[in-house]
Amino acid sequence: MSSVVPRVDSHLTSSVLAENPSGMTLEGTNTYLIGDPGADSVVILDPGPADMAEEHVEAVLAAAEGRRVELILVSHHHGDHTGAVEVFASRTGAPVRGGSPEWSRGAAPLVHGERIPAAGVVLTAWHTPGHTSDSFSFALPDDGAAGSVLTGDTILGRGTTMLDHPDGTLADYLRSLETLISLGDATVLPGHGPALPSIAAVATQYRQHRQQRLDQLRTLLQEGDAADRETVHARDPAALEDLARRLAETIYPDVTGIVRAVAGKTVAAHLAYLAHHPGD
Repeated sequence: MSSVVPRVDSHLTSSVLAENPSGMTLEGTNTYLIGDPGADSVVILDPGPADMAEEHVEAVLAAAEGRRVELILVSHHHGDHTGAVEVFASRTGAPVRGGSPEWSRGAAPLVHGERIPAAGVVLTAWHTPGHTSDSFSFALPDDGAAGSVLTGDTILGRGTTMLDHPDGTLADYLRSLETLISLGDATVLPGHGPALPSIAAVATQYRQHRQQRLDQLRTLLQEGDAADRETVHARDPAALEDLARRLAETIYPDVTGIVRAVAGKTVAAHLAYLAHHPGD
């Protein structure tokens, strides 16, 4: 069952952890409650997975301590964030907003840069694609001295995130990191894992990591078979996916199962980037 004791993440947020730990979700999905402490309502971000949704919504409503759920937001479409959307919407009657009509209920999809006043606070929705095409982050500039930003899976509390290629692309992700870097020292409130200081510092580290991976792939391709270099040049999606799976075995020799498959998607995103940006 989800923890009934919320974690206080910042002045304007707390979170309840869904019990879906895995190699992909770390300890589980963080479902956030957002709002001014004196407000009579809250905003919920990321209802969590379908498994144990009824138990999880009870824990989140208990954490709300009688405050009305004014709005439900989803950071992106992956099931560990959206699986419980219908249960939360039904129990609370609150509208749902995501980055696409598919994940919006009773309200319009999110728009890049829009300000969302709710629960005594104002969130700014930033479209930050790359992990997925519909990924959004939400800035709370009045949350403490430097503000905070809820990043979904664009930035994690530990390690680095995957790129769900072909829906998520490295070109989009690098642009999204620049957006997040511009938010300065805002506290990072991720979809999985603990809060981190300074979104600019963390996003800069992520950018460096991606550049290092590109350099590694360039070296592997240069030292490898000419046919592999031609595969990248030809930009054939199926051939790139196959090459990515093979290269992932070299880059991530110690991972298996779903994590290896996900690693292959991330490598594919980097190969596609090299195919379209050979000089970068």
